Amino acid sequence: MNPILDKAISGERLSVEEALSLLLHAEWTEMVQAANVVRAQKFPGNKVGYTVYRIVNYTNVCSVRCSFCSFCRYEDSKDAFVLPLSTIREKALDAKAKGADQIFLQGGVNLRIPLSYYIDVLQMLTEELHLTVRGFSPVELVRIAEAQNLPLDKLLAIFKGAGLSSVPGAGAEILTDRMRTLLSPHKLSAKAWRETMAECHRQGLPGSANIVFGSVETPHDIVEHLELVRDLQDETHGFKSFVAWTFQPQTTEFPIRHVTSMEYLKVLALCRLYLDNIDHIEVSVLGMGKAVGEIGLNSGADDINSIVMEENVLVSQGLSTIPEAETFIRNAGFIPYRRTLNFN
Repeated sequence: MNPILDKAISGERLSVEEALSLLLHAEWTEMVQAANVVRAQKFPGNKVGYTVYRIVNYTNVCSVRCSFCSFCRYEDSKDAFVLPLSTIREKALDAKAKGADQIFLQGGVNLRIPLSYYIDVLQMLTEELHLTVRGFSPVELVRIAEAQNLPLDKLLAIFKGAGLSSVPGAGAEILTDRMRTLLSPHKLSAKAWRETMAECHRQGLPGSANIVFGSVETPHDIVEHLELVRDLQDETHGFKSFVAWTFQPQTTEFPIRHVTSMEYLKVLALCRLYLDNIDHIEVSVLGMGKAVGEIGLNSGADDINSIVMEENVLVSQGLSTIPEAETFIRNAGFIPYRRTLNFN
């Protein structure tokens, strides 16, 4: 066994240099074996978690214009929208009828939306419909705060008071300055993303973190990204989980490459081995499909993330019902358990 992998299995923290060495030189089969051992040490009960929520894209108007995104629209576009509360209520009620008790609010950076809209949506979902709400990527929060002339901590307090219970670490993609410039120069810098998530955690709004790869990133970029996340987790302990995604082809403006199953599993394994302070590692069944998802559960992951009730941004290869998710987990050789977005 690679001595670096022996070190990880023994519970010692890997260095940046060791993580880079694994990506560059280690066999993917050895890495997934080691990650599976570490996962079993942390979770010996052979259980795999899943959660159930509906994504509600409340607007597709966005001023950030990420090079890889085909979902966003200019404000004057004929198919631009901001969902009225009545439509969001209908979507939420439909989700409840299908067994969901959580809503994930996700939109673009639309500076014309008044603060009252967000408050009304959150209160309607939580107080009227008794749903749990996760929402708003770091760049959404920062731009909303700027548009409302509010400090970020004040905005977060308002949203939390209206019912928001967690914030996703969305919009991370690759957290290096080089890649941020290529991905979207108008999005938050790696430093600003970190500062925003740190403030969310300080305000009692935990969440998730992720990585999205499969473009022109280098192994150095991947490890630098993981180091930023691990360092922030040491500080705040606010990340409940981490998920590895791959870019999907959406536009002609952003270069993507084919990520093999072996490469995906190698990066997934590294997430388990390197992120020793984040308990739950999720495999992207939605993005990679069921076959890779099964192997991912034997490569360090202990969670399949969510049932996909509505997905307007990505092409889903995932699971759409509760029985389907539980059958998938059992067929992979594990015991399913349902969790909340905050892993209760």
